[in-house]
Amino acid sequence: MVIKVFVATSSGSTAIKKKQQEVVGFLEANKIDFQQMDIAGDEDNRKWMRENVPGEKKPQNGIPLPPQIFNEERYCGDFESFFSAKEENIIYSFLGLAPPPGTKETEKSDATEEKSEATEEKSDSKDEKSDATGETEAHTEDKADEGAPEEAQSGQTPPEGQQEGEEEHAATGEEEEKQGEGEEKEEVEEQEES
Repeated sequence: MVIKVFVATSSGSTAIKKKQQEVVGFLEANKIDFQQMDIAGDEDNRKWMRENVPGEKKPQNGIPLPPQIFNEERYCGDFESFFSAKEENIIYSFLGLAPPPGTKETEKSDATEEKSEATEEKSDSKDEKSDATGETEAHTEDKADEGAPEEAQSGQTPPEGQQEGEEEHAATGEEEEKQGEGEEKEEVEEQEES
């Protein structure tokens, strides 16, 4: 399988040039075989690229800009898709290639497979337990909670922030009370002076 990167070698846009260089540089650095297909100097390449980019991936003006990436005839994506796949360490699956051993993408897929196998085994053993006892875990928990006060059932204490808020409210109430007493004293003193 050959990766084809459609580029414009004589593009006037620096943004397009930078994107093309990033894709080509990444593929070279990772020793991924690819072909550069120039759309600026070869009308057939330009026509083929434009016809084979899926409709939902084309911009509003209908003319897809380079770089566009294909694996043989299969469309992989544009620069934004490539960049996203690179950031997520899934570039080989993006390109439709098997990841080489020892890459992060290989480790990621191995870990995912091991996790799903472990989950399946755990699920199977739970089903066997449930069938053998005739009770589900939820039913057992319901029995344990019967007769317990609501707060104990929830097993939760008020959040720390809420406790602090109540303490602050109490402190504020004390301050207001002291302030009110101070104002009353002033009124009494004013009345006595009069």
